[in-house]
Amino acid sequence: MQLPNDPAILLSFINTRLRDRDSSLKELCSSLEIHQSELEKKLAAIDYIYDDKCNQFI
Repeated sequence: MQLPNDPAILLSFINTRLRDRDSSLKELCSSLEIHQSELEKKLAAIDYIYDDKCNQFI
């Protein structure tokens, strides 16, 4: 699956998936076959970090 390149759209896509389908970031990355560290790095560039209690990037 091709992920959005725009960081804001990527954030929206990932948080929607986390809310609606995946119970954790690890599960999401596994189902999309992406590296968790790379995803976290892309979203950290726009000052978002993963909060496991909320299961969202905040």
